[in-house]
Amino acid sequence: MKEILVIILAVVVSLFVVIEVGLRSLFGFGNPLIYIADEQIGYLLAPNQRTRRYGNRIEINQYSMRGEAIQQTPSSSTLRVLLLGDSIANGGWWTDQDSTISSLMQRSLASASISNYYNKVEVLNASANSWGPRNELAYLEQFGSFNAQAVVLLINTDDLFAAAPTSLPVGRDRNYPDQKPPLALLEVFQRYIKKPKPIPEMQTVQKEDGDRVGVNLEAIGKIQALTRQSHSQFLLAMTPLLREIGSPGPRDYEMKARQRLTEFTKMQQISYIDFLPLFNATKDPKTLYQDHIHLNLQGNQLVSKAIERKLVELLGQRISQTE
Repeated sequence: MKEILVIILAVVVSLFVVIEVGLRSLFGFGNPLIYIADEQIGYLLAPNQRTRRYGNRIEINQYSMRGEAIQQTPSSSTLRVLLLGDSIANGGWWTDQDSTISSLMQRSLASASISNYYNKVEVLNASANSWGPRNELAYLEQFGSFNAQAVVLLINTDDLFAAAPTSLPVGRDRNYPDQKPPLALLEVFQRYIKKPKPIPEMQTVQKEDGDRVGVNLEAIGKIQALTRQSHSQFLLAMTPLLREIGSPGPRDYEMKARQRLTEFTKMQQISYIDFLPLFNATKDPKTLYQDHIHLNLQGNQLVSKAIERKLVELLGQRISQTE
């Protein structure tokens, strides 16, 4: 009887080890990206992290950007672009490092005509899940533009209604852990089985009073002003939600917010790409999306190419003015 118990125990332990190793090696569980709270920005991806999620490589550098380590100040022969955004720019767990919008832009710009004036091209990716214009403004105020010749702010329609930055989710929301779990199995349990515990204080944040669209437009204007102060080009781009594409199109409140944004960009003389018409012109827009809001590789390629074309135009004008 004792020998049978030992055998059963050995089988259970072996099965546990196999499952634990499999979850770590195949899916990346047990090593999630962790977040840190910030009083102004709300939260940041903790610096200097590397992991794989479902086989996708994810690297976070010393400035909480998605990408490899960088020098704070580039050489004079480097073309540097700073991309600010949320989970669409970041790419999340579903996007390999080489397939993010910033990586695609970097490779595309390196082969563009503008690259003849530079020895190196860098596209920095300062982004995090659920950031809005006020988070992105706070990041720019805290870290600066890293001497980028161009700053690209990539938002989506929901970002026009984004609430004020808050650090409440850090360590309390399963999507924003502040430490690594001791076991991959424990992370699977906490993420997919255990019922999430609501954060009561978030209700107050989400019910922010006032003209939220106006406040976010003001933040975009401040990002433009900071960019101009550093003598950089500024480009704003906005991707749509999947349900906005086709008929019936955006909802009434979204149409009003979109119109306000369009008028704002004209008044502020902001270079602006609205991806809704471009996505509508696609034969099958669903093929661009990972889900209802996030893009897949095909969507990232479309967005990166359109941004690259506009940047070449803006930076080309800048070069011609200095020659």
